Amino acid sequence: MAAPLVFEAMGTVVSVRVAGGVPDALGREVVAAFAGLEGRFSLYRPESEAAAVARREALVRHASPEFRRVYDLALDWRAATDGAFTPHRPDGVIDLSGIVKALAVAAAGAVLDAAGATSWSVNAGGDVLVSGDRPDGRPWVVGVVDPDDRTALLSQYTSPGGRRAVATSGTAERGEHVWRTGADATFHQVTVVADDIVAADVLATAILAGGPDALARAQRAQAIEVLACAADGRFWASPAFRA
Repeated sequence: MAAPLVFEAMGTVVSVRVAGGVPDALGREVVAAFAGLEGRFSLYRPESEAAAVARREALVRHASPEFRRVYDLALDWRAATDGAFTPHRPDGVIDLSGIVKALAVAAAGAVLDAAGATSWSVNAGGDVLVSGDRPDGRPWVVGVVDPDDRTALLSQYTSPGGRRAVATSGTAERGEHVWRTGADATFHQVTVVADDIVAADVLATAILAGGPDALARAQRAQAIEVLACAADGRFWASPAFRA
């Protein structure tokens, strides 16, 4: 398999694999897809639009069309998850980091599609989007790291082909970065498989935050596979993770 394109963005490592390798021009487009979203939405960049909104130097209604589009999308997901996913921090600051990385992965996938690539994967710190099969004809396999032992795999998901998205949200790598909305912190890692990377990422966050009630709602409303790990060692696994 050709060497992947690897770069840093949004506080994580991004790896892109394409059958035959990633040409330089295509790689620059992929990097630009991440850089554009990070430049607008990162709260760690004082010059970003999101930082200006967070400092209340700019109002959402006066923000750019792209900012309002992403904010509206996040609000739609808040409604769809009964508030388990939210674009607002407890202090009221708008924080779109829970959706922007997935949007960047989706944008990178769109760049690869436009270039005519059919077999590829994009992995951005646990947000994984795959298309087709591996260049050697075997299916893409996405590993799920054990939250209690980061050197070991807890499970894996084998893509059946086509377009599949896998996202993991948890406390092991970055601490309590998700604002809990459920009665207790039942889960400390959740992996969701969906057709769309934004749906997978948002629902993984919502289930981690909302607990079993959010899990039940998501499974009723969406065609997803879920692997949820509780701090006491219990697991909730959909059929795709039991094989």
